[in-house]
Amino acid sequence: MKGIIPVAGIGSRLRPHTHTTPKALMHVAGKPILGYILDELVALGVQEVTLIIGNMGQKIIDYVNTQYAFNAHYVVQHETCGIAHAIHLGREHFDDEPVLIILGDTIFNSDFSHLRAHSNLSAIGVKPMQGDIRRFGVVEVEDNRVVRLVEKPEHPRSNLVIAGVYYIACTPVFAQCLDDLIRTGRTTRGEYQLTDALQLMVERDEPLITFTVDEWYDCGKPETLLETNRRLLELRATPRRIDGSIILPPVSIADDAQIMASVIGPFVSIAGGAIVQHSVISNSIISEGATVQDCLLEGSLIGDRAVVKGSYLHLNVGDSSEVSF
Repeated sequence: MKGIIPVAGIGSRLRPHTHTTPKALMHVAGKPILGYILDELVALGVQEVTLIIGNMGQKIIDYVNTQYAFNAHYVVQHETCGIAHAIHLGREHFDDEPVLIILGDTIFNSDFSHLRAHSNLSAIGVKPMQGDIRRFGVVEVEDNRVVRLVEKPEHPRSNLVIAGVYYIACTPVFAQCLDDLIRTGRTTRGEYQLTDALQLMVERDEPLITFTVDEWYDCGKPETLLETNRRLLELRATPRRIDGSIILPPVSIADDAQIMASVIGPFVSIAGGAIVQHSVISNSIISEGATVQDCLLEGSLIGDRAVVKGSYLHLNVGDSSEVSF
């Protein structure tokens, strides 16, 4: 089995951070989003992975090549025309092997037992959700098989939301459906959607089943990124003690971060090289090399190398910014 990860999205809802950092490299609960995805592939024994990258692709390449030992391929998507278009660009790396597609802003938890029990069947990860699900892709199922996939339906006929994880057993059929989608110019909301390519597979009687994703975390907006940070810290954080400061768990603090005379937590992630001095921080993410001094911060995202000095505020400060009060 091979892995395919589209990470070319511009992450407009996470600006200003994504002006200089790919969304997949945004830190949450101690590591980049992409790190969680790649760790899942390592656990599954995947050795070959294709990443569809965008205009900051070199940062993705550097991260993967320095942190992992995959046989990695990189394909540039010069125009963000949708997920199906991104996957189509990487189809030369399919061969005839099954592929696991994971969207680059998806952090999830699943035991993947379906791969062992039904490795000859394509499957899509879903999570039952209540409330307004119109901003998600939705799957309709009859007799344990997918019969319809709709991207962001106005009137959903199912509560099974697509969780951004797809296992394709028959890659030749999938590749042909991608080709046909692009050739005919079939778009939804101006983009080539992966749900439309999978719908073509269904219409060609290619079996497609579902599997349940136990935990699925949205990293697309500042508020959901902070929610994901909180949940992951609850699940994964380890206790920390720092002389001269008070640490209120759960937190994630890089070993080379400098914390001086501060109160950190709960639900705080502080990345490598960051400096926090004389500050009280809760429910926030402090990125690599950032400096926070004499501050009271809550519900804040502080970008790489940003410098923040001052008082109690809610901040969304991008990379290389400097804020003083």
